[in-house]
Amino acid sequence: MTGDTAASKNLTVWWLALMLIFGLSGGAQAVSLPAAAAAATQQSSPDKDAGANSSKPTVADKKAAYAALANILQNDQSRQELIDQLRHASASPSNSAPPTLTPPAATAEDKTVLDNVTDVSRRYGGEFSAKIQQLHNTIINSPHKTFNQQTFINALSHFLMLAVALFGFYLLICRLASPIYRFMGRWGRHKNDERTSWLQLPAAIIGAFIIDLLLLTLAIFIGQILSNYLNDGNRTIMRQQGLFLNAFALIEFFKAVLRLIFCPRFPDLRPFHLSNERASYWSTRLSWLSGLIGYGLLVVVPIIGNQINQQVAAVANVVIMGMITVWAIWLILHNRRNIQRELNALADRSLTFFAFFIRAFAFIWHWLACIYFVTLFFLSVFNPGNSLQFMMAATVRTLVTILSGALVSGILTRWIGKTIILSAELQRHYPELQKRVNGWVKMMLKLARSLTVFAVILLLLNAWQVFDLWHWLSAGPGERLVDVTIRVVLILILSAVGWTLLASLIENRLASDSYGRPMPSARTRTLLTLFRNALAVIISTITIMILLSEIGVNIAPLLAGAGALGLAISFGSQTLVKDIITGVFIQFENGMNTGDLVTIGAITGTVERMSIRSVGVRQDTGAYHIIPWSSITTFANFVRGIGSFVANYDVDRREDVERVNQTLQAAVAELMENKDIRAMVIGQPSFAGLVGLSDRAFTVRVSFTTQPLKQWTVRFALDGMVKKHFDAAEIKAPHQTVQVMQTGNDASFNAAGAVLPAPE
Repeated sequence: MTGDTAASKNLTVWWLALMLIFGLSGGAQAVSLPAAAAAATQQSSPDKDAGANSSKPTVADKKAAYAALANILQNDQSRQELIDQLRHASASPSNSAPPTLTPPAATAEDKTVLDNVTDVSRRYGGEFSAKIQQLHNTIINSPHKTFNQQTFINALSHFLMLAVALFGFYLLICRLASPIYRFMGRWGRHKNDERTSWLQLPAAIIGAFIIDLLLLTLAIFIGQILSNYLNDGNRTIMRQQGLFLNAFALIEFFKAVLRLIFCPRFPDLRPFHLSNERASYWSTRLSWLSGLIGYGLLVVVPIIGNQINQQVAAVANVVIMGMITVWAIWLILHNRRNIQRELNALADRSLTFFAFFIRAFAFIWHWLACIYFVTLFFLSVFNPGNSLQFMMAATVRTLVTILSGALVSGILTRWIGKTIILSAELQRHYPELQKRVNGWVKMMLKLARSLTVFAVILLLLNAWQVFDLWHWLSAGPGERLVDVTIRVVLILILSAVGWTLLASLIENRLASDSYGRPMPSARTRTLLTLFRNALAVIISTITIMILLSEIGVNIAPLLAGAGALGLAISFGSQTLVKDIITGVFIQFENGMNTGDLVTIGAITGTVERMSIRSVGVRQDTGAYHIIPWSSITTFANFVRGIGSFVANYDVDRREDVERVNQTLQAAVAELMENKDIRAMVIGQPSFAGLVGLSDRAFTVRVSFTTQPLKQWTVRFALDGMVKKHFDAAEIKAPHQTVQVMQTGNDASFNAAGAVLPAPE
């Protein structure tokens, strides 16, 4: 019947569309078609009442039908589907069932952000209103039950016997386990205070929590046995006792978590620096709060609904949760300042990484706590059966997630603070390897810590069902993100390993001779340094390009743009290209290296820096010159192989030549007796004797070959020694003579003041 109705409806709509397509003329016909279609639809639908069947379609219905047909004809896909279905209907045999014409699915329109926000608000607002209406109907319209006092008292007595027996047994075994807790606390705290190992205290705390869970499991097992003997064979009593056992398990598990955090009776097992008074204060109040919520929602409200009626149970649920919520919010706001101060003090004692999160939590903790209890109130009112289980499960997951994340982050933070020490042999061969390895390891550990924080956030959202983590990871963007993250980490690791190996090999060649190895030449140091810098640029560029490709960025336009940009730059930077090419050839020809004394044009100084584009020269005046390679046509290098100088000394023409040469040789001989000077001189000095003669003086010469850059030291020492010997031998330097001539009777004086005869 339902299939026939649907077929009739579809045929009616498409029959209307068919008649309009064929263009039936006449206003009466066109207007009557929707009416006939509506009448046929109403007659074929069994769900309509008689009043609805007899009513005629309105003008609005007719206009809506015309608008729907116009939309179908406007869309190419829907129009083609209409044509295909009409041809299929026309080709069907006459004795076959009427074909069903299915309208094409409506095309989803793109919604704006405001539309999405409006839809979400409308949906959740509608759900909230429906929950309120459902609660109102439950309180007002639920059926009443006849209250049986005898049955209620009988069930209550059996319930109380089970509760007293179970609580007594559980308290007894907890008391018996107290020495174990005390011993574990002393053991863990002693190891922690001695700083011998930091793992004992967390192990003791976790061990105590496991013992708590084992005792709880034993108590539940004994409670189930007691329930079998204390139910009087009554199903109602069995159900109520089952509710109590479930609530007991859930609440005591939460209290075990509270004991794990505050541990009021055993301070040595307390994981936080908290006074005994504050720990007892919060443990007691949170235990009472969890007990009232748990036993109120899971035991009292269901029993009232079963024994009395649903109206009283719903009212009791609202009253209980309202009072608990008000009390919890008052408790939170009353202790807001104290907890904020204690959290800030904890942040001051914590590592820098944790201090940031603790201070952020201290700033907003009271808002989160208030939202928690308000949410619990509404969930318990709208869904009293499952709200507490959901909140407890989400709370436990939150605590476990935060503690696990804090433990992993703490371990990673401690590893970040440590330093890897390589062997002396590796440090001798690869001086920078230890520093570089520690840098990469710390960077990877920081990345792992960041991923841990991100995973903790996702797990917290999943715990509160704000975000479906497992569906996100198994399909869609989550799987893609995990895959991309793994690829990116592997690429970074491979790049780091490759760069570390290549850079270490280069630095091995650049290492000094402080470990007994020969010093590499200046040319080798310069070329290897340039090669290392170029290698760093190449590896970084390739790594960045691969990473961009992995995260979904299309690098083809980047490569094409880089090529076009390089072509454009090459035309405008011919000088730069010339600088680079000239510098490369000078380096391969070993023209100069860092530390050489060179003369480039009018600049003489020491080479301090060499790049691929220019050379930096420092003059003895302190001026620093940057000279492009392309501007260097010729240059002089004073440290290529040897140094040399020629020393010329002028003496008065009246001196004896042989005596002057002997005196010069004696000065050189005494100079060569100095071991420091002799070590700088290569071979023996060369005496050229008399090499110049003028009307007032003659010149004697001696030349030296020295170590590179030592010629000036030897020359300065030689000048001092020659002056010493010439002064001792009274060898005079040439004097310039000036004659003054006077005409007439004036006398003429020479430069010494003697009177010369007047010229005739």
